[in-house]
Amino acid sequence: MGPVDVEQAEAALVERYPRLVRIAYLVLPPAMGRNRRVLTAHALVQRALPRRRVPGPAVPEARRPEDAVDPGYAYVRGEVLRQALVAGLPLRRFAVPRRAQLPPLLPQVWGLRLFPRAGGADELALDQLLAGLSAAARAAYVLRGLERQGDAEVLRVLAAAGAADPESALAELAALEEGEVPGPAERVAAQAGPGRTPAPPAAPSPASPASRLGGASLLESPEFDPCTLQARPGDLLRRRQHGRAVLVGAVALLVCGALLGLPGDGWGRNGAAAPSYARNPAAEAALDPAKVKRVAPAVWPGAVRRDFSVWPARGELTGDAPLLRRALAVWARPGGAVESSATPGTPVGPPMGPPQLLFAGRVDAARVVLFHDGLRIVRYAEPVEGTAGAALDFARADGAEGPGASAVVVTRAAGNVRYLTAPWVTGTAVRDLLMPGKAPWALGRDAHGVTDAVPSPALAKGCARWNTLQVADGSGGRLLGDLGELVPARLLWGPPGAPVDATGREARAVWARTACQLTTVLGQGVGSVRAWRFARQSLPEGAGRAAWVCTRAETWRGTGSRVLAQFLSPDPKVPAAPAARAQDVPACGVREPRVLAGALWQAPAGGWYVLAAGGPDVASVEVTGGVTARAEGATLAAKAGAGARAELRATLEDGRRMPALR
Repeated sequence: MGPVDVEQAEAALVERYPRLVRIAYLVLPPAMGRNRRVLTAHALVQRALPRRRVPGPAVPEARRPEDAVDPGYAYVRGEVLRQALVAGLPLRRFAVPRRAQLPPLLPQVWGLRLFPRAGGADELALDQLLAGLSAAARAAYVLRGLERQGDAEVLRVLAAAGAADPESALAELAALEEGEVPGPAERVAAQAGPGRTPAPPAAPSPASPASRLGGASLLESPEFDPCTLQARPGDLLRRRQHGRAVLVGAVALLVCGALLGLPGDGWGRNGAAAPSYARNPAAEAALDPAKVKRVAPAVWPGAVRRDFSVWPARGELTGDAPLLRRALAVWARPGGAVESSATPGTPVGPPMGPPQLLFAGRVDAARVVLFHDGLRIVRYAEPVEGTAGAALDFARADGAEGPGASAVVVTRAAGNVRYLTAPWVTGTAVRDLLMPGKAPWALGRDAHGVTDAVPSPALAKGCARWNTLQVADGSGGRLLGDLGELVPARLLWGPPGAPVDATGREARAVWARTACQLTTVLGQGVGSVRAWRFARQSLPEGAGRAAWVCTRAETWRGTGSRVLAQFLSPDPKVPAAPAARAQDVPACGVREPRVLAGALWQAPAGGWYVLAAGGPDVASVEVTGGVTARAEGATLAAKAGAGARAELRATLEDGRRMPALR
């Protein structure tokens, strides 16, 4: 038989559900009680559906006609038998119980006891007989009598279901038929199916037809039908006692919760924070809103450095002690309902000491608090009404100074973003990177330095526009991009050793064609992104002059930097085409300012070429593999076939070899 699909097994389970439940009910130990046997039988069958495609049962030899079974049904029946055998195992004191040994989670019936309809004396005798058999013997009895399987098939099915000794199960049945087992066996043996005769005293073969069909009519009776049930109430007096106990416990729990929520040492006033299970003087000092650091507005003009440490505390809620208490408590112990996020490499633990307050105020429909602890920017937000839906965000900002500490994201909502700008920022504007010729438009700010809402590219689904924040200070203009961080990334232009802010005409022209590639670094803790045109190249067949650009994204944590080499065709309206990318490599950076990249390019006339370019100190470029060519200088163009693959290497002016960016 071939593999069994989930759909095939499901069809067999649904079509023969009553029979499968009957099999499970008969194999389960009668000592469980009829109510629990009914629910457990239904649970075992409902859990027998596979999660994925499974191999079909092996067929060592041709089967007898009565042993032929649909593969889907055979698999489900085997799973039901396996679980029923496990459910009959005794629980051991130090052993971990298996799932089938525990009461089923589903289905459950409250307030009622369910059991099949009562049968006659013969059914009762058979139930007593089954109670005296082992689980494997009950399974063998059901397979032979109800499923009408031959002994060879019974042995195979029991072995596949995990029975420890299938031969012993058949031997137990043989001993029963020979009359060696006391009890009502004589009455059961007399219930032969059509054409059956009771077993003679002279030990017949276990594989005979009379042995295989013994008790079939009784096994199919309503006494053993767990799908046709009767309902009766449970122990009403015990239920009443349990109800009173639950009511008393609920009242006690409500009283304790109310006491914990009162002012004092309880945790109810901390909003969405989880309960505090330990007391630590240093940690408690860090969570005291009265000890939060507040920088005066007159500090930053005379400070030597311009970073987050000199930002004044702003916002109309800086004096709201309960709000600050909730924010600090959630920071230290975020509850399960708090939506928390952190950029890669950012620790999310509590503050080491009292943090610095940057902002506390109402923005849109939320109360927002911004903290700085020297390493991280932490943002806490909660709805204006209540504390349900609180959010906590972490982002590294160590080493941020000057332009890198010019703005912080306050809120993102409905596709828009608002920034809190540094106190030294004199003006804010919005520039769309995809429209380099369009002048930026002014962006308003309130008295606390919070900007108006502007559409954020980090929240957009496409790349129709790429808005950036352009800020002005005493030393010039800065271009900042929202890459899904609390601190926007600084956008730069130029070689690794001397980058400048990407506000010039040449920088804007290149960024307009490469900006959409910034989606590859969203949410990666990026502090700055620099683009550098490291080579120009004349294309074959007079197709014009192209350019090669290297874009490097540096993270606040120092690791995880990403490098992307892009090819710019002569048409200024065509976006850049990625040629190579790498992560955690020094290429195109301060440590290794060199880069080599290549691409397969098709000329307008239809010819294919391998193009390659390196930085200014590349003496020659060589290509091997599907194409073999070598060119002096920093660029190469070699004719190739469609889909050609090649290896690039460059020789630097000092004689060293350099591989291509991958």
